Order: sequence, then C-alpha cells, then structure tokens
Amino acid sequence: QVQLEESGGGLVQAGGSLRLSCAASGIIFSLSTMGWFRQAPGKQRELVASITSGGSTNYEDSVKGRFTISRDNAKNTVYLQMNSLKPEDTAVYYCNALAGRWTMLTLYSSWGQGTQVTVSS
Repeated sequence: QVQLEESGGGLVQAGGSLRLSCAASGIIFSLSTMGWFRQAPGKQRELVASITSGGSTNYEDSVKGRFTISRDNAKNTVYLQMNSLKPEDTAVYYCNALAGRWTMLTLYSSWGQGTQVTVSS
C-alpha cells in the first residue's frame, strides 16, 4: 500500500524559509522520480519541483533559485527547502512519484494529506 506523508508546513512571513518533508512507503523509492506539487485555493494542482533517482532536479520557473529539492534514499524521504517565500507560495504542498522527469502524471493515484504553507505579507 502506497503511503505518502508530508510534513513541515506552517505560517511564515514573506522572506522566510520552511523545509518540507515527504516520507514514502510502499514504493521503490530509490528508483522513483519524486515531485513536489502545490495547490492554492481555487487553483489547479501544479508541479513545482522534481528529482530523479540519479539526483537531477527540475523546477517550475516561479520557484527557481528559491526552492531546492533533495532526497534521502536511506530514509525514503524527499525534501523541499523553500527560501525567500512569497505570499503567492501559499498552498497545500503534496509529493508523489512521477511518471517521468517533469510531468503532472503520477505513478500512484494515492495522495497524502499534504502540508499547508501560508506566507503572510
């Protein structure tokens, strides 16, 4: 059974930082390309960062230079370090395994609860 558990969100002022974590189980984590998604109220879910099994990373344009995705295969965990946060980063953040290097298609239909990130101005 696939389980994805996101954590680390919170309320932060603009310019602040947060580090999100996503612990995965029930998947072959070390071979999976992992992605972080976010969904703001009234908006569609979007992919913001991905990391391949080999460690190659990709970012959505609005977060380049501010967000860093990383992974620890020993812990089956993927991280998202978010710096210089902006109010427009406010959203619920989710992780999942991707069907490719940079795609909205996920390998699993199951999603975790997500973690809320709120950035105040």
